[in-house]
Amino acid sequence: MTNPLGNANRNRPGLPTPPSGWPVGSYPTYAEAQKAVDYLADNAFPVETVTIVGVDLMQVERVLYRLTWGKVLAGGMVSGAWLGLFLGLLLSLFGTGGHVIGPLTVGLIGGIIFGLISAAIPYAATRGQRDFASTMQLVAGRYDVLCDPKAAEQARDMLARLAI
Repeated sequence: MTNPLGNANRNRPGLPTPPSGWPVGSYPTYAEAQKAVDYLADNAFPVETVTIVGVDLMQVERVLYRLTWGKVLAGGMVSGAWLGLFLGLLLSLFGTGGHVIGPLTVGLIGGIIFGLISAAIPYAATRGQRDFASTMQLVAGRYDVLCDPKAAEQARDMLARLAI
């Protein structure tokens, strides 16, 4: 894979530049583009001259489920309980009395209370404007495989033999 920062900005690292190279293949999914580059690598092609470029980028938000006060508070309790048990275990390991049940109980109760509060406040602040949970992804409409012009013809010929 070529350097995503390009060669033009070697003296100024961190500045993104558009990818360069000639297109040698275009694929509808990233998995197919990755398979093409893997095929090139398996056939001793210099893959350091190759770049996979996502074109027509989209941000996709997939809704998982509806949020209710019950789900929010239950989730806060569970995450708080785990945190509290962990802290209680640490307290019992480094405590001087050798008691385990006391610190675990205090940690569990404190964690549940902390979890309830830390889940309820942000959910209440939305005032019903976002009553669902979701995940976000950045996906492309297609994935182009670019190659350095010196090796592009060879890459194109090799990929023509690959039946994806």
